[in-house]
Amino acid sequence: MPVNDDVFAALANPVRREVLRLLLDGPMAAGDLAGRFEMRRPSLSEHLRVLREAGLVTEQRTGRNRVYSLEAAPLEEVTTWLSPFEQFWRTKLTALRDLLDEEDL
Repeated sequence: MPVNDDVFAALANPVRREVLRLLLDGPMAAGDLAGRFEMRRPSLSEHLRVLREAGLVTEQRTGRNRVYSLEAAPLEEVTTWLSPFEQFWRTKLTALRDLLDEEDL
């Protein structure tokens, strides 16, 4: 199954990757997330919107607060897509190790 390009676009930004890392510990209010970054709140809101539209986070409104949670399913699709590349490099590194071992003999 192909990965949605929105997921790759969302992951391309280091702020959005950090938001996802923070959400690994559990849901967080937008205000708490904003306190972790040196940027204006509207800028963080834009990053959260991109993550939400890519399906990487969900938003739940609790009164005036917006609480964000990680949605890992799209990341699993990325992992599946990257798997052949990992195998490619693993094979190359094994061949390099074997070559170096032969030179040591």
